Amino acid sequence: MKKQIAILGSTGSIGTQALQVIEEHPDLYEAYVLTANNKVDLLIEQARKFKPEAVVIANEDKYLELKEALSDLPIKVYAGTEALCQVVESKPIDIVLTAMVGYAGLKPTMSAIRAGKIIALANKETMVVAGEIINALANEYRTPILPVDSEHSAIFQCLEVNNPLEKVILTASGGPFRTFTMDQLRTVTKEQALKHPNWSMGAKITIDSASMMNKGFEVIEAKWLFGVRPDQIEVVVHPQSVIHSMVEFEDGAVKAQLGVPDMRLPIQYAFSYPQRVRSSFDRLDFMKCHDLTFEAPDTKRFRNLALAYEALHQGGNMPCIVNAANEVVVASFLKDQISFLGMSDVIEKAMQRVPFIKTPTYEDYVSTDAETRRIAAELVINGIK
Repeated sequence: MKKQIAILGSTGSIGTQALQVIEEHPDLYEAYVLTANNKVDLLIEQARKFKPEAVVIANEDKYLELKEALSDLPIKVYAGTEALCQVVESKPIDIVLTAMVGYAGLKPTMSAIRAGKIIALANKETMVVAGEIINALANEYRTPILPVDSEHSAIFQCLEVNNPLEKVILTASGGPFRTFTMDQLRTVTKEQALKHPNWSMGAKITIDSASMMNKGFEVIEAKWLFGVRPDQIEVVVHPQSVIHSMVEFEDGAVKAQLGVPDMRLPIQYAFSYPQRVRSSFDRLDFMKCHDLTFEAPDTKRFRNLALAYEALHQGGNMPCIVNAANEVVVASFLKDQISFLGMSDVIEKAMQRVPFIKTPTYEDYVSTDAETRRIAAELVINGIK
């Protein structure tokens, strides 16, 4: 029986690679639902190729275009945020791959959990914003959450045997500006920031990687995924991106997961878990791995990592504040409205100005997200003061 996959965000980097995995194993997986935010042309192309049961375009203005383009096929067409939440509850779906970008992935993920679907989690912001609520829901509905981020998938694979854990070690490439001085960072352009040395990703996550906010989010996500304390999560810069992450056990032994930098590997593992399935993807050639180097991250040059750790230690709605502010500043940076270093300044100010809530409800997260976006946008427009 083929596993029926719903891909939330099928037109993004993770979504398109997930479809490559499905295409490679048509006997094992089938795309049941495909969704996109705005990229209607690509969604139409994907729908015509994979012929899912349903497609959803979040931007309701593009509904008619999508509907008309697929009118000759027996594909259900929906639009809007609520449709995203409803479609993941479809009974035939086995796995929901949450590959949407940012806060928008939270509500559909919660709906999928309540429907008892296996969650292949590629949307780290879901755990950053509301990890406590997500874990409680997953426990209540006995829903497995399988990490798709390469780092968290690596840790997950290393932890299959239940041995006492001392810490998890998240590796980071360091991004394109790992060796830049503060003076150089002040003049970084979006064109430079969008050129990641190892990974091919969407614009938002590529900027997050360059600023190391992506690694900060992964630190927060690791707490909720693996039940570890903040002091048990270490970040190590590993420019070659061969070791995807490691775990250290109580006896001092370290276990690492290695591979080529290819997101299809953790995607396929989440789809096939607990089995492994043969693939045609590139293999790691140890004869070419002449140097594997490691260094400590510089949180003075890359303040976002320090801000993420601070948010993790404070808890409550603080990670939600950091995420919302970051989404605003990244969008502003991509429009040349703020400098590379200015992004951290806005995030820090938002952390100071948005009311802190120690034990937030889901409604608190919604209001926190909205308030933070308002304040962060004002800081960008009026200059950081």
